[in-house]
Amino acid sequence: MHLQLDGRGPLHAQLTRALKSALANGRVGEGSRLPPTRALARDLGLSRNTVLTAYEQLRAEGFMDARVGSGSYVSAPLLAEAANDPPPRVAEPQTAYARRSREIHSLATLGTRRKVQGIRWSFQYGLPLVNPALTTAWARELARAAAYTTPNYPDPQGLPALREAICDYLARRRGVQATPDDVLIVSGTQQAVSLSARVLLEEGELAVVEEPQYFALRQILQMHGARVQGTGVDTDGLCVDQLPSASPRLICVTPSHQFPSGAVMSLPRRLELLQYARQHHSWILEDDYDGEFRYDSKPLAALRSLDRDGRVLYVGTFSKTLFPSLRLGYIVMPATLQQDLVTAKWAQDFGSSAIEQAALAHFMTEGGFERHLRRSTRTLQERRAALLDGLREIGAGRIDIADSHAGMHLVVWLRDKTHADLDSLLAHAHQLGLGLYSIRPHYLQPPDRAGLLMGYCGLSVSEINEALPLFARVLDQAYR
Repeated sequence: MHLQLDGRGPLHAQLTRALKSALANGRVGEGSRLPPTRALARDLGLSRNTVLTAYEQLRAEGFMDARVGSGSYVSAPLLAEAANDPPPRVAEPQTAYARRSREIHSLATLGTRRKVQGIRWSFQYGLPLVNPALTTAWARELARAAAYTTPNYPDPQGLPALREAICDYLARRRGVQATPDDVLIVSGTQQAVSLSARVLLEEGELAVVEEPQYFALRQILQMHGARVQGTGVDTDGLCVDQLPSASPRLICVTPSHQFPSGAVMSLPRRLELLQYARQHHSWILEDDYDGEFRYDSKPLAALRSLDRDGRVLYVGTFSKTLFPSLRLGYIVMPATLQQDLVTAKWAQDFGSSAIEQAALAHFMTEGGFERHLRRSTRTLQERRAALLDGLREIGAGRIDIADSHAGMHLVVWLRDKTHADLDSLLAHAHQLGLGLYSIRPHYLQPPDRAGLLMGYCGLSVSEINEALPLFARVLDQAYR
């Protein structure tokens, strides 16, 4: 039986619709025997459970009978208009937040995080570092935590053991002095930004982001109704002298490793920014998203460590250091905002998963986390070196590589090429199975110059070496 799935929703629902269509079009008449579930599953490349679920749905609706020892038979005709589900209806946005969200964000954006068909080598930023040893260690920690964690609701601020472990880690590695009472456990940077916006920003108030910046941060602020303005970045980080004269309510920065340029904010700039915040009564959200991974020198102390006025919200995440599916991060809160931020967290989800918090606390306390960081840094350094060496070899005279000594990605600019030229280049790369990605989405006001954001975390050294000759072919065609 030839059946065409429509790609909408779960496979069993797609198969149910396809079977209904076959019945309605007369391809399978009343009294006809339907294919055995095993045979249909094999022909369609589906699991037998999927076919069984679809058959059971047709039986429940009265279109099919199951006869013991004989099979499944069509028991009633199906009108054509009943063959397909009604088209999905979308209501008008019910709130200003919903309206802004539709205007700002599309679920299609999430496609950049999914595996794209035909892509064999992907330089997508944000792909996880696959480490079998970490998988084994984490499974062990989860099993241990599950046996000892109370089944009651967790503390909405986070488990004290994890908050204490984070304070110890930050004091040694980032120069941030904090107590467990200062720390709020959240489900990643996204929630940290959302809670901060909810507590600090009224609709229409000004928030400053770096230009360029992480697009999701900008979108969250806009969804909350902030008036977002970009401020330029150079090799010393955020250009403080370009900040607006009108007092912004919130300033979002990535001083340890600017995203995506890779610049490190110099000490004089950090001091200037803190002075600006003091004078303008602004809050600073410091996103230290991958400050752990540096390959040339010890990083500067976090901006929070220099804050004497309590105006910096320091945000960290375990999505990059461990893996993205672990939805845990933290905010080191100014004392004056603690009650409001914890209340906002409570209102949103009652607190993050206690079992995963307990597992992470033990992993950090026993030294497993920092051992993993050391191994990961060595691995990423090898991948970065392989990518840099290859790009310098194939890109001489054609590309410029932004100077960056940390993180999990590189920014590559194509000489004498515009954004319009980049579309055909990306399409050619895709045809070769190579995933390349524009830097353009990370700008409020994108430059016309063609630039690529090349993440190397998700590719091994051998895969990078396999991908670079394909990139060379793409460049050869673009510059011939």
